[in-house]
Amino acid sequence: MELYLWTEATNDGKNTLHGGPKGYSHVVWKVTKYENSGNAPFIVFTHRSNDGEEGFPGALKVVVTYTLVAEGQLTVFMKAKSLDDKVSPVSLGQHTYWNLGGHNSSDILEEKLRIMGQFITPVDENSIPTGQLMYARGTAYDFTEPQLNGIGKRIHLLPTPAGYDINYQLDDFDPAGKVRPAAIVENEKSGLRLELSTDAPGLQFYTGNLIKDVKGKGGFTYKTHAGFCLMTQWFPNFVNNPTFPQALVEKGKVYKHHMAFNFSRI
Repeated sequence: MELYLWTEATNDGKNTLHGGPKGYSHVVWKVTKYENSGNAPFIVFTHRSNDGEEGFPGALKVVVTYTLVAEGQLTVFMKAKSLDDKVSPVSLGQHTYWNLGGHNSSDILEEKLRIMGQFITPVDENSIPTGQLMYARGTAYDFTEPQLNGIGKRIHLLPTPAGYDINYQLDDFDPAGKVRPAAIVENEKSGLRLELSTDAPGLQFYTGNLIKDVKGKGGFTYKTHAGFCLMTQWFPNFVNNPTFPQALVEKGKVYKHHMAFNFSRI
């Protein structure tokens, strides 16, 4: 594997966040296939990422498939294939905000969470992982107990009490692509339960710390902590930390990332 040096476009100080100023969330994807009837309706989005786009090396064909496999069950399957001879770092994420109480309910701090990960990747003053792992048990980052903890229970103990924005090393990662449980969330008032599974090694837990007066559905205004994100991923900054799981795509190889959301009643 031949490595290439590159300089990415920046949009968060000196850093590249979510793919840069025009990451994949800001491009128009093509709908290449869909089925809106039957037992498992689905839709397939495709995007060609050119060599040098946002400073990243290598041309890629990226495909994302959303499937309603059953009532209350959504799967998202992402894959990226190299279109040239360059090596491309790839970590695709699903940055959905969830609020199991409903979009126009209160904040998510009373919702209960369990994360199947005992370690986090601590960050420096620029919120970049240092390459180390930190044991989360007994700290403000501890969501490991079988009895789910309230999201806001220890939030005041965080170094930055505005909220959570940290990557967890999920348990039992298998490079061969084994899908296993990653997180469980429950809202006792609404009675809803969300179970998330994935084959990715990491999970970014974010509590909507920067949401401020955002007009949403039905004209409702979203405030800080209006929703949470559970974004399965390869660890941020993995290209500069060789001890982290790597996701470097070269010719003949395909990046794959699977996640499943299962909604049920408590």
